[in-house]
Amino acid sequence: MTSVIMPDRVGIVGGVDTHADTHVVAAVDHNGAVLGNASFKTTAAGYASLLAWLNSYGPVIKVGVEGTGSWGSGLARHLADRGVDVREVIRPNRQTRRRYGKSDNADAVAAARAVLSGQATGQPRGNTGVVECLRLLKVARRSAVKQRTMVANQIHGLVVTCPENLQATLRGLTLRRMVGVVSRYRPGAINNPTAAAKLALRTLGRRHQQLSEEIKTLDVEIQTLVEQAAPPGLLDMCGVGPQTAADLIITIGSNPDRIRKESSLAALCGTSPVDMSSGKQQRHRLNRGGDRQANAALYRIAVVRLRYHQPTRQYADRRTREGLTKPEIIRCLKRYIAREIWEQLAQQNHTTKPT
Repeated sequence: MTSVIMPDRVGIVGGVDTHADTHVVAAVDHNGAVLGNASFKTTAAGYASLLAWLNSYGPVIKVGVEGTGSWGSGLARHLADRGVDVREVIRPNRQTRRRYGKSDNADAVAAARAVLSGQATGQPRGNTGVVECLRLLKVARRSAVKQRTMVANQIHGLVVTCPENLQATLRGLTLRRMVGVVSRYRPGAINNPTAAAKLALRTLGRRHQQLSEEIKTLDVEIQTLVEQAAPPGLLDMCGVGPQTAADLIITIGSNPDRIRKESSLAALCGTSPVDMSSGKQQRHRLNRGGDRQANAALYRIAVVRLRYHQPTRQYADRRTREGLTKPEIIRCLKRYIAREIWEQLAQQNHTTKPT
């Protein structure tokens, strides 16, 4: 722990470089001068000590935290619960690190100065209550779906290469029927390839059934939580189901009032075009940032509407005649869908929509 100069009476700004076991914090005054650095454990007692250390330099105006969605989530939640204005800070760019080097203290100071300069203005997503429950269940469901897909591919691969007598009974069956058949195999003594194939297929078949039951259980709980947390009208939108709505609710967070403009929601979902104009060349490029789960949710909504929503199909036909490709049309649709979701969100928050 080091101390550089005395704190200014106006107030101080904190910056935190987060890690798995310790957080490194820096305090700067309103001019950006470093007041001190310290390191604290990533425990409840450590979070309390960190806040007390910052308060020892004066009233805390804001605190910039790196990694509020991972290692810094616990600290961000602790500070927000105690009324501290927390801002999300991205790591310093590589050019800055190449020029000035890399250290935890330097990153903490950079985080504080990013908040002080106004570069870091975003509030971290709130992970409390129903939203946090949804996030946890979606993590479990996503991994179960991936594992079930892998198991299904392994079953198909074994069927292709297993002995002919087994292939004859399984060839042409749907995956569901195939899983039901192989899960009832009785291989007996494993002394030939047919018995070994039966044991392997039975193991995979029962694993597939177990994962399907896990997914079904999680789907019931996710739907119940979505019905509690969804903004009015969200589930009534064409193409929005419980899983898609859950992804959007998680992205919005438990503090939707932090999203004050519909353009902010579009940027959060990675659907706002990025200006790349220079000189006489005026153009925009695809936004590759934002929450990719929310972006994928908007994509699914757009694809469903292209197939079943007549106004969307008419819009796609018109833009196709204008020369747009299908990916370009989907990007436009995702932007419109983000605006539609914002309208539902604004209604929930009783905020005034921007003109």
